[in-house]
Amino acid sequence: MSDYHHGVRVLEFNEGIRPIRTIETATIGFAAVADDADADFFPLNTPVLVSDVLAASGKAGDLGTLAPTLDAIADHGSPLCVIVRVPKGTTDAETTSNLVGSVTDGGQLTGVKALLGSQARFGFKPRILGVPGLDSLPVATELTAIAKKTRAMAYLSAYGCETKEEAVTYRDNFGDREAMIIWPEFTRWDTVANATANAPATARALGLRAYIDETYGWHKTLSNVAVQGVTGISQDVYFDLQDPSTDAGYLNSNEVTTLVRRDGYRFWGSRTCSDDPLFAFESAARTAHVLADTIAEAHMWAVDKPLNPSLARDIIEGVKAKGRELVRLGYLLGFDCWFDAAINEPAVLKAGKLYIDYDYTPVPPLENLLFRQRITDRHMLDFASRMAAA
Repeated sequence: MSDYHHGVRVLEFNEGIRPIRTIETATIGFAAVADDADADFFPLNTPVLVSDVLAASGKAGDLGTLAPTLDAIADHGSPLCVIVRVPKGTTDAETTSNLVGSVTDGGQLTGVKALLGSQARFGFKPRILGVPGLDSLPVATELTAIAKKTRAMAYLSAYGCETKEEAVTYRDNFGDREAMIIWPEFTRWDTVANATANAPATARALGLRAYIDETYGWHKTLSNVAVQGVTGISQDVYFDLQDPSTDAGYLNSNEVTTLVRRDGYRFWGSRTCSDDPLFAFESAARTAHVLADTIAEAHMWAVDKPLNPSLARDIIEGVKAKGRELVRLGYLLGFDCWFDAAINEPAVLKAGKLYIDYDYTPVPPLENLLFRQRITDRHMLDFASRMAAA
C-alpha cells in the first residue's frame, strides 16, 4: 500500500473475539437393507439426507431393516438422518460384506463407509451411528472405526448373544470410547407380520439419543429415559433399584447397557467400551467429541491471519467465553483456556504455529446414589418437653 495520499483513508481492522456455536449433535447416521425401497429416493450405497423421518418411512418398503429403523426413530422425533441403503446379499456373509463396504475403482465409498461422505455432501457429520439388526461383529467393528474418525458414538447390539454372560464376553471385542454395547432387544408389534416381534434396541437408541440431545443436552446419558413404541423386552432381565446383585447390575458392571421395565421401558447403563477410565461414561466421551469439534471448527477464520499477540488473545478470550457459557448452562462443571509461553517459543511462533491449551471437567451421571440410614434415640431427648408443649 502506498504511503502517500493527499486525502483521507479508512483502514479497517476486524479484531476481537468471535462467537462460537456448538456443533449440531442430534444427527443420526445409519445403514440398512431394503430390497423393496424406492430406489430413486434411497439409491444404493449413497448417503441420503432425510429431515422428515416419518414421510421417508413411506418410501422405505416393507422388507429389511430400513422401515423399522425409521419407525423407531420417528417414535422419538424427527432428527436429521443420513441413511445408506445397502444391497442385501444372497447369503448373510455377503450382506455383511456389503455393509462393511469398500472403495470402488471410481473412488465411491460403499456400505457404512459411505457415511464418511456426509460432510462433503451435506456440510455436517452424523454424531449418532448404528446399523440396527445387522450389526454383526465385522460391521460393528467397521462402524466403530468410522465413529472414531468422525468423533461420533456407535450404538451396537451384543449381536447373536442369548445370555447375559455371552453379552459380557462379546463386549470384550471393543475398547473404544466411541462404542456402547446394548443387550438384549425390545419387542414391538410388527404390522407386516401382524404379530409381536423382536425390535433392535439400537434403533430405539438412535432415536432416543437424538431426542435427549435436543431436549436435555449431549451431557445427559442414554440411561433412564422412557423409550417409546415398544411392548416388551426379548429376554428376562432381573432388575432391582436397590440390589446390585441383579442381571442389570452384572451387565452394567461389565460395561453393557441393558433394558429394564420401570415406569415404562428404559435403557439402563451409561458406560462405553473405553479402555481409558477417563471416558468410561457416555457423557464424558460425547463431551470430548463436542468440545473438540466445536472449538476447532469455530476457528477457521483465524487460519492464515497475521500471528500477532492480539490474534492469540482474541482466540483465547473467545474460547473462554464459550467455556463459561457451557458451565453456566450445566454442560460442563468447569473450563479454562490459556497461552503457555513454555511451548510457544519464538521458533515455534516463527514457524506459524500457535498452541492454545484448554481444560474442562465433564458432568458425570449420578450412577450410584447412596443414602446412609441410621437409627437413633436422640429424637427422644425432648420427649417430656414436647408433651408439655402439646
